[in-house]
Amino acid sequence: MLKLIDGKKLAEERRTEIKAEVEKLKAEGITPGLAVILVGEDSASQVYVNNKEKACHEVGFHSEVYRLPEDTTQEDLLALIDKLNKAEHIHGLLVQLPVPKHIDEQAVIHAINPAKDVDGFLPENMGALLIGDEAFVPCTPKGCVDLIKQSGVEIAGKKAVVVGRSNIVGKPMAILLLQENATVTICHSKTKNLKEELLQADIVVAAIGKANFITGDMIKEGAVVIDVGMNRDENGKLVGDIDRASMEGKDCWLTPVPGGVGPMTITMLMKNTLESAMRKRG
Repeated sequence: MLKLIDGKKLAEERRTEIKAEVEKLKAEGITPGLAVILVGEDSASQVYVNNKEKACHEVGFHSEVYRLPEDTTQEDLLALIDKLNKAEHIHGLLVQLPVPKHIDEQAVIHAINPAKDVDGFLPENMGALLIGDEAFVPCTPKGCVDLIKQSGVEIAGKKAVVVGRSNIVGKPMAILLLQENATVTICHSKTKNLKEELLQADIVVAAIGKANFITGDMIKEGAVVIDVGMNRDENGKLVGDIDRASMEGKDCWLTPVPGGVGPMTITMLMKNTLESAMRKRG
């Protein structure tokens, strides 16, 4: 029987824990602050930013959202980032991606102070993660590990397959699973015999961005399957990388789309911002 891992419920539990820690910091005169910059009118980005702002209020953070017009110059954007880097009351800073085409995305990311890089995108944090030092971990992989543990399945000693090799999900996900003592394989568009690789996996993390790409006959019984995909099918319905219908009847754990990884990603952003405030406190 297919068992679903409820990301909404777990996110609520984690946010309650975060809120309790925030109250302790506030008693010391410290309020964690998150600043989000949005350039342009991308509809998906607007939704993400609104959800982040809502989450900040929910856990008791100070929140600042800068909604800049599409024609904002790179110079003006970098000047705002520099200002927020220096702001004592801001502990986390992110620029919602994608940015308009006339702005160099990498220049924007690299302009953020690594101590405020709560997205965990900067090389300083990625490198620290790789060698096991203290780092801000990218939010989606961090949430995925929590979801796997929620299933009750022990990660150590298991064979894990990550499908996707992006810097935001695939690569850091593999590192985190290694840190949990799993044996990890990364698959991607050039992988031969993907089905054979997946059928050996006790843990599958699908992060390729192709609607319903992985079907039930590619997953072995008893596996924990984390679906990071957020896609629209031919009818405009939000679906994951895993074909949910073909998974019915299998004895597996699965994160639903929506309601699985998504709520945990924003919650881990809150957790990283809290950690930043606590680091600054010492």
